[in-house]
Amino acid sequence: MLEQMFESVQLTEEQRRAATYQGGNLLIVAGAGTGKTTTLTARLGHLVSSGVPPERILLLTFSRRAAAELLRRADQVTGQEVAAAAWGGTFHAIANRLLRRHGRAIGVQPSFTVLDRADTADLLALVRDELTGPRDRGGHPDGPRAQRRARKETLADILSRCTNARTPLSAMLRAHYPWCAEERAEMRDSFDAYTARKRARGVLDYDDLLLCWGALLEAPDVAMLLRAQFDHILVDEYQDTNPLQADLLEAMCGGGALITAVGDDAQAIYSFRAAAHRNIMDFPVRFSAEMVTLEQNHRSTPAILAATNAVIAEAAERHPKQLWSRREVRGRPALVRCDDESDQSRQVCARILEHHEQGTLLMAQAVLVRSAHHSDLLELELTARNIPFVKYGGLRFLEAAHVKDLLCLLRLAENPHDELAWFRLLQFLDGVGPATARRITGDVVTAMLPLAALEEAAGGRSVSHEARTGALDLVAAIRQAATLGVQRAGPAVERVRLWLDPRLEHRYNDVEARRADLEQLTLAAAGASTLRQFLADLTLDPPAATSDLAGPPHLDEDFITISTIHSAKGCEWDVVHILHVADGNIPSDMATGDPEAVEEERRLLYVAMTRARNHLYAYLPLRYHHRRFGQEDPHGYAQLSRFFTPGVLACLDDPGKPAAAGPGDGPSLNHMPDHPAMQRLDRAIASLWD
Repeated sequence: MLEQMFESVQLTEEQRRAATYQGGNLLIVAGAGTGKTTTLTARLGHLVSSGVPPERILLLTFSRRAAAELLRRADQVTGQEVAAAAWGGTFHAIANRLLRRHGRAIGVQPSFTVLDRADTADLLALVRDELTGPRDRGGHPDGPRAQRRARKETLADILSRCTNARTPLSAMLRAHYPWCAEERAEMRDSFDAYTARKRARGVLDYDDLLLCWGALLEAPDVAMLLRAQFDHILVDEYQDTNPLQADLLEAMCGGGALITAVGDDAQAIYSFRAAAHRNIMDFPVRFSAEMVTLEQNHRSTPAILAATNAVIAEAAERHPKQLWSRREVRGRPALVRCDDESDQSRQVCARILEHHEQGTLLMAQAVLVRSAHHSDLLELELTARNIPFVKYGGLRFLEAAHVKDLLCLLRLAENPHDELAWFRLLQFLDGVGPATARRITGDVVTAMLPLAALEEAAGGRSVSHEARTGALDLVAAIRQAATLGVQRAGPAVERVRLWLDPRLEHRYNDVEARRADLEQLTLAAAGASTLRQFLADLTLDPPAATSDLAGPPHLDEDFITISTIHSAKGCEWDVVHILHVADGNIPSDMATGDPEAVEEERRLLYVAMTRARNHLYAYLPLRYHHRRFGQEDPHGYAQLSRFFTPGVLACLDDPGKPAAAGPGDGPSLNHMPDHPAMQRLDRAIASLWD
């Protein structure tokens, strides 16, 4: 029966060895495109077919869909009802199920409810305000605050990362949120009050589910039951586990259960979710596990694999593997050097259309970017060429919150009675929340002169100094933009950004990326006519995407996929275009000060490259346009990503690379002749060292 099962799934020798492993704990290092899902399904099927009751198997994944797919396929290969009996689901789903059964042992009633992320942020904000209230510069209650505190969403992120990474608050703030360091004491008190409020209400948040699972494993009677409940634990995508999840797995294995983990250390790219690359690196020692490596790639051509192998070979630490393929040899991947970002967009579109004319559907092609805003100019070019696309891993340009903020400012310059714009922007003012903004908006938009009405309201005695200053500055920015916009849209956009840009950091994370988005809009405005026409064009023909593609496309449509690399993990396309392979983009300039972060950026590039089946292009704009101040050159010049080492470049076609000079090409530019003038200059320089 086992042989028939393996014949049906057509396992390679490596996969068969992993699936039929008879020893203790096992780590399956599954390189990109090597069939990890097939292998894990076969492993599950082998256990069931060997006599392990499905209810004695625990399958842990990172999505409900992945668990359902694995169990469904196990049903097919074994002919048994594995899905109905096995425990399968995400870490949080399994924790929820265990707590409903055994939670009373640690004081958790079966009727508990779970807070989602938005609920968590709201409750954190509520208890913080109850503890501190508004404060003035001296720290006294009931006075105006000197500055805004961390956003409630930021509080929720910090709390979650501390919990899952098992990292103290002070260390987390120092490493990832240095701008919030002064709020540590306030955060600590808020987190304590938040925990007390949850307990009083009988609710848990997502992280509590895992923490309480751990608490069950510290309650002797329950721990014995849980550890005796399973004979085998299977874990998918182990490289994405965080320290808390790894600790839970180790505790669950304390009763003799064997663990099989599948993952790829080269695809560990989610540290911002507290995932720990060390988990998969330390697995063989921590669990005394055997390791089986899957190296036969079923996705990409040998030429693409040569380049990806060269990229990951430079990693500081990794489980050794060399991907290979039996696929036919095709052309090599290409490094495409472009004059600038606009030229990059044109060249990408040209290659997309070229492959399309050769029979490759648009749906079989993808453009991958490090950050969502990196595709802004390309989206404009695709729209201009009538090439449909969908975008994953980020909002469309005009749907992003910070872009909406800028557009609201411009709309008020054209129409100061715009109620929605006022309601949005008034909440930027210190001490103005939704209720106050709604009240002020009602007064302003019903006045004959809205701007004058806001000025009058700002002069009231109950208004804080910060709010008054912000409101008056807002009115001034709108008035001046209205005057400037009669002639040209560009100066109007620049004027309102003087008000908006300094306030972004008080409302949003990733401020530099958001400012880059606004810079793209500023560049577009520079080539427009009046502000009124610019706004009309944006509204009627959105530059980021057509409104028809805002949702999932119809099955009969053909479209290009634009995706961040993080969102592309697990996907594959015939043709992949990677944009902006310049230092500062890949790796991100936010990562270059941390060696571990740089290594994750290398893995991110590896993930992007391994998405390609047949053709791979990496694009390098040689210069970038920056906002001009004064008369200096508005362009900055790019440097090729540090990950494109000589070993990697040897695997790529690089038509833009300067040719080496031959014997008859004259003296080398790197050689300076022994000229008397240079000798005098060298002596003059040497005299400075005396």
